[in-house]
Amino acid sequence: MNAKTYTAPLVVLDAKDGALVAHRPDVQVVDVPADVVDLATAAEWAVAYGLGAGPLSQYGEESGPLLVLTEGAAEALGLPARLDDRKRLRVPDDHPAVKAVTEGGWTLSRAGLSPWSLLFRGRVEVRVACVPWGAFNDLMRWGGVGDVTDPSALAYVLGQYAERVITPGGSTAACGLALMTAVRPPTRVVRNRETGRPHRVPVEGSLSAPVDPAPPEARDEHPIAKDRTREESKSPAHVLMEEALDWFREPTEAEAEAPFTVGLDINTAFLAAANRLTVGLGEAVYTDGPAFDKKIPGSWLVDLSDAKLRTKDLVTKEWKTLPDHFPSPFTPTGKAPTGPAWYATPTLAYAVELGIEVRPLAAWLRPEAGGYLDLWHNRLRDAYMDTLADLGITAEMDEAAFLASMATIRERDPEAVALLEAIKFTAKGGLGKMREKPQGKRESRNAPWPALKRPTWRPDIRAAVISAARVGAHRKMVKTWAATGLVPLAVLSDCVVYPSAYPTARAVVPRKPDGTPLPGGFRLGPNPGFCKEEGVRPMEFYRETVAKGANPGRFMKPGRDAGREE
Repeated sequence: MNAKTYTAPLVVLDAKDGALVAHRPDVQVVDVPADVVDLATAAEWAVAYGLGAGPLSQYGEESGPLLVLTEGAAEALGLPARLDDRKRLRVPDDHPAVKAVTEGGWTLSRAGLSPWSLLFRGRVEVRVACVPWGAFNDLMRWGGVGDVTDPSALAYVLGQYAERVITPGGSTAACGLALMTAVRPPTRVVRNRETGRPHRVPVEGSLSAPVDPAPPEARDEHPIAKDRTREESKSPAHVLMEEALDWFREPTEAEAEAPFTVGLDINTAFLAAANRLTVGLGEAVYTDGPAFDKKIPGSWLVDLSDAKLRTKDLVTKEWKTLPDHFPSPFTPTGKAPTGPAWYATPTLAYAVELGIEVRPLAAWLRPEAGGYLDLWHNRLRDAYMDTLADLGITAEMDEAAFLASMATIRERDPEAVALLEAIKFTAKGGLGKMREKPQGKRESRNAPWPALKRPTWRPDIRAAVISAARVGAHRKMVKTWAATGLVPLAVLSDCVVYPSAYPTARAVVPRKPDGTPLPGGFRLGPNPGFCKEEGVRPMEFYRETVAKGANPGRFMKPGRDAGREE
């Protein structure tokens, strides 16, 4: 069977001289027939014109058309200029525009007519994004895409996103989640040999059905956690607390003499951590007092309160104890654990690396495992690198050229910068949605909510990625200390701050004697997992920020105000 040919994945509809025109991603402008007067007829035209996109994987599904409406197009199609219902963000069901959809033979999803709407008829689906209603605003995390006002430029940016990532269908977080399913569909169709009838079977390596979290992995609002006390919800002995590191300290007297502090930003840290990460695919199985196995994903109850942070000397290979003012990799605060706590597998695998004896008291393990996020990572990595290349930034650049290019990146192609931001938000937001909280009213605090029905509602996978990212950054900090003696001053998720005699990131990255990057340490470059310069601040600024009780890592980027939290 030949693959279906599409004219484009989407168009931006605008009104010109009283008539609708469609801006395609290839910069062509097409006249829309005069009989397109509402959303129903617009959807009919979108299907007839051949909008859509093919599947992203062998068993994946095709994407339906996307219509992006400017303010002029919304008005021409009989839509209100703004949403009066700011709480629910939808048009009243008795509005003429909603009735026109129904009368035209289309059905709206339960979300109704909103910034992102879904019209369907049978198996045909058409998505509609309304720009004046906030389809690309800060709430949807589309970054600079929301600032692109020219219809042709907007069509180009969204077309690039559709080509490199996925056809937009909501917030970037929703797109990140949809991409997981698109590249690893939960099921595929096969025919029963006896009856000849088609039926669906799970796809190997995918998340094929919803599974309950293990008790320590469940949010407080989850039905499983209904008997959890307020004290237990704050206790790492009862709840898995794998979160990004948020830690800072006062500099030592010697460090305070350095004139500068330099922030290193790890590129797409969570995306990089997802690469080749083994995660659980099926249900968790409880085990009492198991032996730790780094190959089995899960949540383990271990007491690391007496653990000593050590590393092997790069030359002598003897164990060296890390300084007392080094952050702990085992807690989000960077403080040492005070008793038994639940940890994801990557955290404990790193503990073993540091020479710590790991003796689990209990565990919830997932024997069925695989690299579920690998294809998702690969597509987003390629999209990220290709977009950087559009901005003239490539992996072949030397450090000086890379830092200079990154410092002026916003002065170049604004559409490419907007696309880059959207890709980064897609990676981070998609992982965040794997632990999505309840939205709106429910029968009770611990009543189920719709997200729990998704196979991709997997807080354990999110925890594993964050765990891998946090210990991965810590591993680089240890390598840097072993090679240079530098200890971090502050860490905020993917930003690590160091004291420096010079106002450049090149002064703090570890190197081999020949000046080349130290394997396993921080490395400057555009690749995911490599680093760029977050910013440079005077040591005086750092100390003033600490005195205010704020993490300086939040304010290393130029233009951020240390006088208030953002």
